[in-house]
Amino acid sequence: MTAPASTRAVWKGAISFGLVHIPVVLHAATADIRPKFNLIDPASMSPVGNKQVSKATGEAVQREELVKGIEVEDGQYVVLSKDEIRTALPKTTQTIEIEAFVDAGEIAPAYFSKPYHVAPATRGLKPYALLRDVLARTHKVGVAKIVMSTKQHLAALMPVGDGLVLELLRWSDEVRDAPTSTGDTGAAAAPNERELKMAEQLVTDMAAAWSPDLFHDEFREKLQLLVQAKAQAGDVATLQPLPGEEAPAAGGSAEILDLTDLLRRSLQAKTGAAAKTPETREAATETREAANDEPVPLKKAAASKAAKSRTAVKPAPKAARATAKPVAAKSKR
Repeated sequence: MTAPASTRAVWKGAISFGLVHIPVVLHAATADIRPKFNLIDPASMSPVGNKQVSKATGEAVQREELVKGIEVEDGQYVVLSKDEIRTALPKTTQTIEIEAFVDAGEIAPAYFSKPYHVAPATRGLKPYALLRDVLARTHKVGVAKIVMSTKQHLAALMPVGDGLVLELLRWSDEVRDAPTSTGDTGAAAAPNERELKMAEQLVTDMAAAWSPDLFHDEFREKLQLLVQAKAQAGDVATLQPLPGEEAPAAGGSAEILDLTDLLRRSLQAKTGAAAKTPETREAATETREAANDEPVPLKKAAASKAAKSRTAVKPAPKAARATAKPVAAKSKR
């Protein structure tokens, strides 16, 4: 069973060769589904994070203090600033620029790195189909360059079924030569005709159509079964939250603060409690002027709420005024 198709576009641009321009979208063609282990401190049952530690002093170094450098000799580094690195980054062109068409079988498997499904974008259906069909008819693939995530890649554009696949390629200096032990070591290692026929018969007997669903990652499947069994048995450890990240108590609900409501209540309490002083009369006047700038529905709602407050709520005592101010100040933070 294959992984579900990706619906998220990882790159948008166009295929270009000669005067041909084909708008396309790239989608991830692979998925990483292997289980990921987290490091946990058994004493506190809390996750253990990665820390940048100096190999010379053993002390932690803050991330903002780190600089980037490239080793030129053993123990000697050239430090590069962010601006220097930025000037060396390739220019983003949003184009898969095909530079040559080569025979499909000429690219060695060691060069293939990561595939992407290529889908036609708007107004790109016909030229997309044309390129796919001509590559299939000529048994060629397009060798191109593409910039993705500020990194330049070599790539091969090839027809697969009804679509196109862009396979990122490794650069030539990233591919190692085969060890000499895999080459011809002389007549002593050459198989004889009888051995070849027996091996050929065995290959013929084991021949089958390619069906990837017949093959499974046994380690992942056994690990999933083990995790499911321990979880069903209740053998589950709860990670303790880090300081400042405590979750709300079980059964309780986190208080949801409405900043607008808090400010309105604070202003109403302040206005009702100190309406007789010149300062509060001036503040009330400013509040009414600010309220006049609100849209009509908001002003009606505020007026209705204020009328209910005047008929049902007595002016708050001094103690209430003392506690009303910190609530508004806390909300602003």
